[in-house]
Amino acid sequence: MTLMPGWATDAALLRDLPRHVEIGLHLTLTGERPLTDMPQFAPDGVMPEIDPLTRSAARRELPLDEIAGEVAAQFDAFVAAMGRAPDFVDGHQHSHALPGIRDIVLFETAHRAPNAWVRDCVDRVGAMLRRPFAGKAIGSAFHSRGLKRDAARYGLRCNDSFAGHYDFSTDYRGLFPRFLRKAASMHLVMCHPGAGKRPGDAIAAARPREADALRTWSIADMAAAEGLAFPA
Repeated sequence: MTLMPGWATDAALLRDLPRHVEIGLHLTLTGERPLTDMPQFAPDGVMPEIDPLTRSAARRELPLDEIAGEVAAQFDAFVAAMGRAPDFVDGHQHSHALPGIRDIVLFETAHRAPNAWVRDCVDRVGAMLRRPFAGKAIGSAFHSRGLKRDAARYGLRCNDSFAGHYDFSTDYRGLFPRFLRKAASMHLVMCHPGAGKRPGDAIAAARPREADALRTWSIADMAAAEGLAFPA
């Protein structure tokens, strides 16, 4: 999230990771202060929340020129800190898949990071029903429908299946193995680890629980139990 105040400092923690560890750009168009001047999109200096953004996108009422400038600025901030393009691109609260915004994100990704892949929230209905919080998963899939097809027009790849939805209060350790059920060939599980200390963070309490779990588990073993493996 390159518009966050601590981005430049926090990015330094990523630079020495092995090159096979993919580092992506989490584009942010909701609830934060933009990097650019956005008098129509963020007139009070803060971006809209996801629900009004989704409604405005569906009505084709978004100031797309302002959004395009902000997306480009967030790409610029990533490259400035990391010295390279992102390995993948997605959006906070899946906003990258919304009408109008989607084309901006795909265009910018294709020109700035042509080898990157883009997060797709679509999955097979049967697979989503086998995992926790199927209703949330189906809702995300609905808003992302057609994204893989649109990405292909720009020569971009997407993941093949997607999981990780929950309510941020249910036992994460008990849920995570179920996120690996019915995975396709390139399965993506979203997660939200962190210190949980930022004021105003709606899921602050869940972040350290996720971080602790992900730090101590052998996810490779969990994946193997579902017939999955990480690429060599």
